Amino acid sequence: MDTVVNVELGERRYPIHIGAGLLADGPLFRRLVPAAQVVVLTNDVVAPLYLETVAGHFADRRCETLVLPDGEAHKSLATFGEVMGFMLEKRLERGAVLVALGGGVIGDLGGFAAACYQRGIDFLQVPTTLLAQVDSSVGGKTAVNHPLGKNMIGAFHQPVAVVADTATLATLPPREFIAGLAEVIKYGLIRDLPFFAWLEANLDQVLAREPAALAYIIRRSCENKAEVVAADERETGERATLNLGHTFGHAIETARGYGDWLHGEAVGAGMCMAARLSARLGWLDAAALARAEALIARAGLPTTPPADIEAARFRELMSLDKKNVGGRIRLVLLRGLGQAVVTRDYDDAALDALLRGAA
Repeated sequence: MDTVVNVELGERRYPIHIGAGLLADGPLFRRLVPAAQVVVLTNDVVAPLYLETVAGHFADRRCETLVLPDGEAHKSLATFGEVMGFMLEKRLERGAVLVALGGGVIGDLGGFAAACYQRGIDFLQVPTTLLAQVDSSVGGKTAVNHPLGKNMIGAFHQPVAVVADTATLATLPPREFIAGLAEVIKYGLIRDLPFFAWLEANLDQVLAREPAALAYIIRRSCENKAEVVAADERETGERATLNLGHTFGHAIETARGYGDWLHGEAVGAGMCMAARLSARLGWLDAAALARAEALIARAGLPTTPPADIEAARFRELMSLDKKNVGGRIRLVLLRGLGQAVVTRDYDDAALDALLRGAA
């Protein structure tokens, strides 16, 4: 039996179904997607594993499938155009539903295509990576990357539902699994100290992919994100705290070319940088900093950025972040473990010193 976490957005309220074996649950898929026309978007890694099963649930409907190359490099305007062209060629109507079957790239790209096709069609998120199950599939942020900045072109477009099959994590390569842990740890750092402490005590079980541990971290992460999104759907306040480490991390991804560092790897290093800056400012004590760095390192994530990004280039890329206001870089920093703040009120010299030390 699956667990259901609801994202409370009034009339646009939707469920997150979490459980093992959900991809085989035909009645669930048909209930969530009653449309006569369905397009399943996936990639060439996920397709051989799950596409036949998911598309098979809609055998009594008109179901089109599009398989894209895997990788962050394909989360682009060019690929977005390919998806739009495919739907136009198939003459899909406004009542069609797009099913995004894959990780964060497919979810973000598919959601953006759904937001734009005929000014908006429904879509279902079916995340198959840990990062997508705990974070990117929930909350309606959709986007593509541009050489000048990550996720700078996109739209808020909430899914009709999320179906997270925890069994898909068994086929996830170790590097992808570890990258997803960055977003899990993030929830403990920004707002859920008991969850952070649970991760410290149970990380070995998580790394061993024990089913009970995986079910718990996915459910708790989704509960945290659902609460934040319900309170601040369009990121005007609290939701921005979900970007802990992301301003630094997106700069790393952009500097190195999308795909060289996985998103979660860049966020892991970025969270350490945010914690170190918080400590430089006197906001985070040495013991708390050590705990944050230790958990991120134990998870197998990078704790420092690439050494070849010069401080000036780092700052330049950070200045492109969506959260910035009036030309001032806004950062998510820590006032303590479980206490994140979004601020422009920090010492520039401390940031510059951090970037020089990281370069």
